[in-house]
Amino acid sequence: MSESDPETSLQPYESGSSRRGFVSTTCATVMGAGLVASYGTFFSYAGRYLYPAHPPEQGWMFVVEIARLKMGESLPFFTPAGESVAITRQGEAGTVEDFIALSSTCPHMGCHVHWEGFKNRYFCPCHNGVFNPQGVAISGPPADAGQSLSRYPLKIKNGLLFIKVGLEVLAETCEPMDGTDGSEVC
Repeated sequence: MSESDPETSLQPYESGSSRRGFVSTTCATVMGAGLVASYGTFFSYAGRYLYPAHPPEQGWMFVVEIARLKMGESLPFFTPAGESVAITRQGEAGTVEDFIALSSTCPHMGCHVHWEGFKNRYFCPCHNGVFNPQGVAISGPPADAGQSLSRYPLKIKNGLLFIKVGLEVLAETCEPMDGTDGSEVC
């Protein structure tokens, strides 16, 4: 073996060079694929957030005859999606301005808020959150965070009170009964 023989002197250099080239090409390809996948995921989420597939369908649902709900009373109502709403009568004129529909879910921790007519307020017992008759937090953690109860539109037609809510029904899971007739209870 002489150093002037081109086959023997270049052979180790070529095999090492091709191995390094393969490893660097593989690493670059894997890193590039990772970047494409991560940016693709980001833009996919951003696109779904900025351009939702379709807005939820909304419609008017009957609540109660306005004569049945007395001044200062509150009526619990559940939307088809399962949201809890408190509909309260705060006036006697018989117009839509006499009524207010607010979410019964506290924006602070998700606890159930209820109307206290004798104190003219909504109250959250979890952390003593207090909301005025319009649903604006006036004390407790919701007030510290500047939170309010969500409001739902109302209308009156022929002495009947209607609320505008999302009509998408919450999917229920059903449990089979004792198995005798194959019926299910939800």
